[in-house]
Amino acid sequence: MTIFVKNKHTLQIDEFKFKCCIGRKGTTKSKKEGDKKTPKGVFEIENLYFRRDRKKKPSTSLKCIEIKKNMGWCNDICYPKKYNKLIKIEKKTKHEKLKRKDYKYDFLIPIKYNFKKPAIGLGSCIFIHLTKNYKPTAGCIALKEKDFLIMLKLIKKNSKIKIF
Repeated sequence: MTIFVKNKHTLQIDEFKFKCCIGRKGTTKSKKEGDKKTPKGVFEIENLYFRRDRKKKPSTSLKCIEIKKNMGWCNDICYPKKYNKLIKIEKKTKHEKLKRKDYKYDFLIPIKYNFKKPAIGLGSCIFIHLTKNYKPTAGCIALKEKDFLIMLKLIKKNSKIKIF
C-alpha cells in the first residue's frame, strides 16, 4: 500500500483522495534543515504517536505509542547521534516537542526521510500530522483529523509514502 502526495493539496490512498497541505516552499529533491520544504521521494513510515490525554487510541495496524511529556524529536545538528530520532527532552538539545499545547501532534506519524543513517543538516522531523486550516507546514504533510483517521484504517506497517 502506498500513500501518494501528488501535489500540495492532494494525498491519495487507493481511490481515496484527501485534501492536505505540505511545506510552505513546496517539495524538493535536496532538502535542508529549516528550508520549509517537503522532501520528494518514496519513504517508509514509522509508528503512530498519539495523545492519550486528548484522543482515544485509533483503529490502525500501526504500532501506537502514547506521547509523553518528555518526548521530543531531535533537530539539533550539533548532536549527530540523536539527529532525526525520538529523544528524551534535554535542555541542551534542540528538538521538536511532541506534547504540544496545540492539536497538531495529537496524532502524528514520522516519515522515514533521512532516517536510518541521518545525514546532519539534510532535514529532520518530517511528519504526517493534523491541521484544521490547511496552512502550509514547515515541511510536514498535514490532514484534517477525520481524514487522518480514515488514512489510519487504510495503511499498514509496511506502507510507503511517495511524495512527488
